[in-house]
Amino acid sequence: MVSERLWNIILDSFGKILLPGLTTTIPLAAISFALALVIAVITALVQFANLRGLKQLARFYIWVFRGTPLLVQLFIVFFGLPNISIVLDPFPAAVLVFALNEGAYSAEIVRAALESVPAGQMEAGYCVGLSYMQTIRRIVLPQAMRTAFPPLSNSLIAMVKNTSLAANITVVEMFMATQRIVARTYEALALYIEVALIYLLFSTVLTMLQRVGEKKLNAHMKQEV
Repeated sequence: MVSERLWNIILDSFGKILLPGLTTTIPLAAISFALALVIAVITALVQFANLRGLKQLARFYIWVFRGTPLLVQLFIVFFGLPNISIVLDPFPAAVLVFALNEGAYSAEIVRAALESVPAGQMEAGYCVGLSYMQTIRRIVLPQAMRTAFPPLSNSLIAMVKNTSLAANITVVEMFMATQRIVARTYEALALYIEVALIYLLFSTVLTMLQRVGEKKLNAHMKQEV
């Protein structure tokens, strides 16, 4: 049976773990993902438009960030850049790395979604007098983002969990808060299970929101048809 001391530790630590989750983990994931989406859309559009030079640059960026570990990228930015006189605080460094890393993965999702839109949609835009950019913005991109919504939602959920890696560059998020409590109480198993359950709670809420969003998108598409 669980001892009274352990129960007290678990109950006392819940708020101390959840608070950094709400004030650091969630904002870190939200800001990083928002920036990642901007990067992803721009990178995907550059490839979709087949702009020479820029397309090669986009492919190089995707190749580098998809081909190297996220943890190594965090260490390069936070511990490596100071060697060339570029010093970032832990939170901005984590946002930068998470945004660039996720942007590379999401760019491929958005690119595939853009390519899934029938070519006739571009022709339809030209027929009604829209320019290339107007056709992309008003016709192609909205359809592509509907297709990309489920995988992008999955990427957001994965990012929330990956924020635990930010503890390695001293960002005081949920996992680091748990580590500090473990160092003081020596109850590693119970506390790491507790923080895992809190991550599971966050992921479950996001999954529910994803399902709601998908239902609304499907209903909207049926109305258009």
